[in-house]
Amino acid sequence: MKQDKAYKLLAIQEGISNSAAKELIDLGLVMHGGKRLEIARGLMPVNTIFKLAKPELSVLFEDENLLAINKPIGIASEHIKNNYTLLNRLDKDTSGIVLFAKNEEFLKAAKNEYKKERVQKLYLAITNKIVSEGMEIDEPILTIKGKSAFSKISNSENAKYAYTRLEPLIIEGKKTLLKVQIATGRTHQIRVHLNSVGLGILGDVKYSKIISSRLMLHCARTKIFDYDIKTPMPNDFHKDFDLKGINLDFLF
Repeated sequence: MKQDKAYKLLAIQEGISNSAAKELIDLGLVMHGGKRLEIARGLMPVNTIFKLAKPELSVLFEDENLLAINKPIGIASEHIKNNYTLLNRLDKDTSGIVLFAKNEEFLKAAKNEYKKERVQKLYLAITNKIVSEGMEIDEPILTIKGKSAFSKISNSENAKYAYTRLEPLIIEGKKTLLKVQIATGRTHQIRVHLNSVGLGILGDVKYSKIISSRLMLHCARTKIFDYDIKTPMPNDFHKDFDLKGINLDFLF
């Protein structure tokens, strides 16, 4: 059967340019066979039918200084369209709170809060192991920049200090729902730190090689200045845990 590159086939299907089609695939917005299409240049049959995912961006909070968005999986933080300046980044496959500064004065002050590590960040993660007690991880992380950034634990002079604290919330079978707090914001920090102690996050194919329907990592709360932004646990987290009757307000 005749084949062609995925992005070219998508361009024909949608009536768009090749570059626009490639960007849609790179953003994780193209589905085939119920899964996200990962490789834009991969060969596929010419009769392949693609489905475009439409990420739903909901506003969690907005005032004259700050815009808080609940980011779904499949879209990079920097590709969220608005007229404001991005304050924090989440990986494409991580969901949760993304903040934007709406004016220069707030932007300058907020950047200083991040630099001083005074911003409180709380994540939820599902790991593939039973975690019976909390722990702290402060191994330095080295990030290698490239087309796709890669981070690792390292004692080299270029590595940067990183701090992660985790505690178990609910254990179901051999899986644990974790509350994860980070003081620093190194690239892929949570995934790298948890993997370093043998706790792979479900869906983390990059570091822990665990296949799942998605990366089970969600930014659930961010506190900066007097702002306390929260977002609920995603629906797809619920399938791994029986949460009926459990009040998750204690997370916060």
